Amino acid sequence: MTTDSVLPSVLVPNMPETPDALRPYAELVRGTGARRLWTGQSLKVETHQAFAHLAGAGIRVPVGTSVTLMPLRHPYEAAVQARSLALLTGRPVVAGYGVGATAFVRSLNGQPYPSPRTMAADYLRTVRALLDGEVVDHSGDYHSLRGRLIPMEHPRVEVGVGVLRPNMARTAGGVADVAITWMTPPGYVAQTLLPALEEGAKERDTRCRVATVVHVAVERAGRDPYVLAHTAAAGHLVTDHYTDMLRRAGVPADPADPVAGAAALVDSGTYLFGSADHVAARLAEFRDAGVDEVILNCAGVLFTEGQAAALRDLTEIIEAVGRRHGG
Repeated sequence: MTTDSVLPSVLVPNMPETPDALRPYAELVRGTGARRLWTGQSLKVETHQAFAHLAGAGIRVPVGTSVTLMPLRHPYEAAVQARSLALLTGRPVVAGYGVGATAFVRSLNGQPYPSPRTMAADYLRTVRALLDGEVVDHSGDYHSLRGRLIPMEHPRVEVGVGVLRPNMARTAGGVADVAITWMTPPGYVAQTLLPALEEGAKERDTRCRVATVVHVAVERAGRDPYVLAHTAAAGHLVTDHYTDMLRRAGVPADPADPVAGAAALVDSGTYLFGSADHVAARLAEFRDAGVDEVILNCAGVLFTEGQAAALRDLTEIIEAVGRRHGG
C-alpha cells in the first residue's frame, strides 16, 4: 500500500463565510499530499461555488461533499454540479448526498419523505446514471426525469451517501460508490456496516468504498478532550439517529445528555486525542476495519482555538500517518 493511498483526507467542519475561507485547508491538502478536501452542506457560501472559487484561484485538489442535501436540488442539477467540479478542478470528485433531517425536509416540501431510503436510492441511482452518460426515464414518488447530460469527458465522479445505520448501508450498497460515515467507531464499521453494505451489493460486482469522518485533536498543554469533544459533536449528540448509532456501537449516548455523550466519545476512543503519533496509530484501526478513506475532523480545536491551531493539528497528524508508512 502506497503512502498516497493511506494519507487521510481533511474536512472543513464549518460553513464558509467568505470566498477564500476554504483556501487554507486546500493549501494544506496540496502541501501535505492529503487525499481529498471535504466540506458539508453550506447554507452560507454554497458548497459547489466555494470549491469552484478555489479552482479559479489555481488551487485544484480532489474534493468531496459530506454531504449536500437532496431536498435542495433535483438529481439532474446535482449531476451537473458534481460534473462541473470535476471539470473545474481536473481532479476526481466524491459527490456525497444526504436525505436531510425530517424538520428540514418538511420546511422545504411541506411534509417529510414517506420513505427516506426509497428517496435516497432513487436519487443516487439517477445521479449515477446521468454521470455515466445514460438516458434516464424515471417517474417516481420523489422525482421525475426523462433526459441525459450533454456528453463531456471529465474526471471520475463517485456518488456517495451518508450512512449511519444498517438499513441505509444496505441501500448504499446497492446504488452508491461511497458510503460516508460520521463518528462511527471502527468496530461498528467492521461488524455492522460492512456486512450491511455487502448485503446491499449482492447484485453488484463490487461493494462501495467506505469514507469515515473521525474527530481528532492533538494533546497539548491546557486542552481538555472532554470539552473539545462536546464542542465538536454536541449538535450530533442531541439527535436520535446519531445517538442510536453510537449505542449500537457500544458507546453510551443519550440525546438528553450531550455532555455525557461527549465524555463517552473520548473514553471509547471514538474521539481521538493524544500525540500526533498516537492519533495516527489509532487511525490505522479504521483502515484495519475496512475503511477506505479516513477524513480528519478537527472541529473541536477549530471552534475553541481557531483555524491556525486546527491546521497545525491536521498537518502534524497527516505527517505522522506518512511516517508510519515510510513517507
